[in-house]
Amino acid sequence: MSARPDPTADDDLWLRCYRKTEAPAARLVCFPHAGGTAPFYRPVPYALAAADRVEVLAVQYPGRQDRRREQPIADLNVLADRIHEVLARQPELPLVLFGHSMGAVVAFEVARRCEAAGRPAARLVVSGRRGPAIGLGPTEGVHLLGDDAITDEIRRLDGSSSVVLDDPDLMAAAMPALRADYRAIETYRAGADAVVSCPITSLTGDRDPKTSVAEAEDWRAHTTGGFDLQVFPGGHFFLTEEMPRVIGLLDGHLAEAVDAPRALRRERRSGRQGVR
Repeated sequence: MSARPDPTADDDLWLRCYRKTEAPAARLVCFPHAGGTAPFYRPVPYALAAADRVEVLAVQYPGRQDRRREQPIADLNVLADRIHEVLARQPELPLVLFGHSMGAVVAFEVARRCEAAGRPAARLVVSGRRGPAIGLGPTEGVHLLGDDAITDEIRRLDGSSSVVLDDPDLMAAAMPALRADYRAIETYRAGADAVVSCPITSLTGDRDPKTSVAEAEDWRAHTTGGFDLQVFPGGHFFLTEEMPRVIGLLDGHLAEAVDAPRALRRERRSGRQGVR
């Protein structure tokens, strides 16, 4: 009889940890943008003030870098299913999810799955993305266009270095994953009633051509918890220049995620003592 495949065998392919943390008190999971990779978030665990208490994991989608031989996933819900399966096997910790652009919506769908499984996230931080129920604009549908048009879109958003964009071989290698990512996000739509119970923080650049401030505010309708909107100077990739401020914001939310379970335990202990 052949041995059953180990379901955890590819977990390290999906979740990259660039700095090991002994006995973490919380977990931050970072989701890249369309065409993005896990190393985009490599600086995060080294910049966090609470790095010694937080496990930082960056998601690596199939079809790029060391996963380039795998088929990219062009359905956002399937992608969220796969990521949640991997996350569900991790030791339980207070969880903060952080996603930029397409990654914001992937993080939202993963948060919904975590909640349905009884392990809700402590906070969802969405960046550079309009609310998930807003449909495509009249000039969108990039995944249906030619390779040159996809390259032009990335250049317009300033989402990759000119060295990559001007190298035909590099762009040809990246194009299948790029097209799949654009198809995943452009064919996705959440219903207006799609919500999570955890608080949502929405981040946007004040000159983002893909997300207006009003559209970033639309995330408010998708949580039954708290909501706050933070507007930064910059375009779609304002994170590049504003990362220190974003890191400070994440530090605050991670501290809350760590402290909330402690406060709950104290409350429970106090309640037990009160009934003696």
